[in-house]
Amino acid sequence: MNLSDAALNVMQKEAKPDLIVNLFNGCLVLLMKTHFTNPKPYIMALKEDKLTRDTQEMAREIELDVRTVPWREFPRTTLRGVGQVMFQDNMWTGLLFLCGIFWGAYEEGFPLVAWGALAGVLSSTLAGYILNLPDQKGAQGLWGFNGALVGCAFPTFLGESWAMWIALVLCAAMSTWVRSGLDNVMGKWGVSSLTFPFVISTYIFLLAARYFYGMPPTHLSSPELLTLASPDVVAQNQEINMQFGELVKYWLRGVSQVFLINSWVTGIFFLVALAVSSIRACIWAAVASALSLFIALCWGGPGLQISEGLYGFSAVLTGIALGATFCNFSWRAGIWCVLGIVATVFVQAAMNAFFSPMGLPTLTGPFCITTWFFLFPAYKMFAPKPAAQ
Repeated sequence: MNLSDAALNVMQKEAKPDLIVNLFNGCLVLLMKTHFTNPKPYIMALKEDKLTRDTQEMAREIELDVRTVPWREFPRTTLRGVGQVMFQDNMWTGLLFLCGIFWGAYEEGFPLVAWGALAGVLSSTLAGYILNLPDQKGAQGLWGFNGALVGCAFPTFLGESWAMWIALVLCAAMSTWVRSGLDNVMGKWGVSSLTFPFVISTYIFLLAARYFYGMPPTHLSSPELLTLASPDVVAQNQEINMQFGELVKYWLRGVSQVFLINSWVTGIFFLVALAVSSIRACIWAAVASALSLFIALCWGGPGLQISEGLYGFSAVLTGIALGATFCNFSWRAGIWCVLGIVATVFVQAAMNAFFSPMGLPTLTGPFCITTWFFLFPAYKMFAPKPAAQ
């Protein structure tokens, strides 16, 4: 009989709680070091009712760690990283997102965006393994989603070169530890860093591109202080085709632009992918894109940006965050979510004006700022119900 079998036999007998806890700690170390081929009987023994509440909670946590060898989960972890861009811990959702990205990128004649997304999520996920970050977060895809967005942004705004691809890998990897640091700080306030690690990391490299010829800012807009009479604003204020079919395309592009893809077909991919994981998330994404389109049209936003869905993507993320992730499902929370979606459209316009003199895109900054504004109050009536024990 080996050490682990002996520990199991003792735990299955009546014993003092302190002894059981000590035995659990010993087995915990053993499990973590060796990753039993069949850990289930040990886990079940640790979950006996006679164990203390703290010990049962520790058993539930360790079950995730010993279930699989982490590297065997790499494909699943990577796909979940893509899905987590819209808060979905689902590999099939991530796979459908990737399919939509590739479809849209090739449809636009710009396939580098799709390959960049893949390179970005792989780089950021690998960074999580190399840094030995908590396996549970990796298994949920939380290492990869910022990297996926970095991978979409670099080919979108920078010229193709070997230096751009190296910078993409570095920035995607950096977003992983930037997220860890921001979560350590913002966790004290009870909020997530959301996609802000992607935003801040990408801004650093986009600004640096103004000085480094190796990754030219080919597709970045020229720095300009915008007014209603500015040539770019006048050009963008083109008349909008208000036919129903065209409005549907604008609505779907609002969803697809989450990954910087201007394709209404990709928008369908994304809504289906959300429905696979969460019907509620799918509904709020659809509502958010429609509502943001309506607000932008009513307030006379730039026609070109509206038709390309550029007033929808941050609102879509806000809708999923407030409507299906961080708040409960009450009618009050629903109204709160609608207000957040409307606010995101105005934050989007304000940030467009703010960053124009620097020639920078807003990325998902409007989503981050608005969602924080609506989560910081921490109103109890919006808080999700605690999970059943």
